[in-house]
Amino acid sequence: MNLKELAAHLGLSQTTVSRALNGYPDVAEATRRQVLEAARRFNYRPNPAARRLATGRAGTVAILFPIDRNLLVDPHFFELLAGLAEMIARTEMELSLRATPVEEELETYRRLAAAGRVDGFVLSSPVLEDPRIAELTARGAPFIVHGRTDASEPYAFLDIDNEGGFRKATALLLDLGHTDIALLNGDAALTFAQDRERGFRAALSACGLAPGPDRVRNAPMTEESGYRAARALLEEPNRPTAFVVSSVLLALGVYRAARDLGLTIGRDVSVIAHDDALPFLKAETFDPPLATMLSPIRQAGYRLGEMLIERISGTPPERLQEVWPVDVVFRGSIARPESREGPRARSRPTGVRVKPAAERRPPR
Repeated sequence: MNLKELAAHLGLSQTTVSRALNGYPDVAEATRRQVLEAARRFNYRPNPAARRLATGRAGTVAILFPIDRNLLVDPHFFELLAGLAEMIARTEMELSLRATPVEEELETYRRLAAAGRVDGFVLSSPVLEDPRIAELTARGAPFIVHGRTDASEPYAFLDIDNEGGFRKATALLLDLGHTDIALLNGDAALTFAQDRERGFRAALSACGLAPGPDRVRNAPMTEESGYRAARALLEEPNRPTAFVVSSVLLALGVYRAARDLGLTIGRDVSVIAHDDALPFLKAETFDPPLATMLSPIRQAGYRLGEMLIERISGTPPERLQEVWPVDVVFRGSIARPESREGPRARSRPTGVRVKPAAERRPPR
């Protein structure tokens, strides 16, 4: 079945069917679903050459990643990619995943944009002053950023409130009575890590406190990094009583370090971590269940795909800028610091608004 026959079967114009298949935002959602369902039922596959000729587009969006970071084994990146791929597949477009040496990254963007082989780009892991944004903006290439930077030109982005989430999490621990709190964070060059440290410090500062010189640690977000950093801190004579952590993988390492040192999470040391809702590592299955700042990264990947399609279709970048809130989920890994006040019953803090697990809703 070709496009003309599919359109005739549905009683729609060929233009409407084509725009529905290619994810244009001006097509009603009910119509889009009707077209996609018919295309699946009749096993319709658009002719790539004909589509390029009709639309002037390559029918491809791309996400690049540096070879040296090996992001394909990073579960956070993989979940983002899964959500993005799911959405792009619904548009009958293709997702191109490209590895490139760091020193050739900008040149790869230039080559793909100039050749017209890619309709748009997803930029992940932005740094504070990210040269990719200026390069693609200058070339008029559509793109969406997962995160934010200090770029002067307007650009489309989807981010979460990293600063606010870590400020709330730290305030939660302060409200419980903790004053010696450590931050285990991601790569300090990345914007999200800087935002999270800013929120952490802001919460301490509001109480007239500041972290000690060794209380902020930056490392790859892996279990082993979490273990090494936490063990070093917990072996100190005056160990921190609580940790704010940038990933459940890092938190897994903190749990292992505490266990190896004979400490009990939720009694001797409290832990709260950012949770991207990785399917193989659920915070509620930790022992004790892990308190978190929750924002599912797969949903972010799906929304990035939707926003990129809108950007490719001509929506101005100023209208494609979203910051999702972060829910705090209170669980058994946090409690009052018994080592200072003796055993006390756990109580819900009053200084910050938190959501129990049963009430949380993914941000959209």
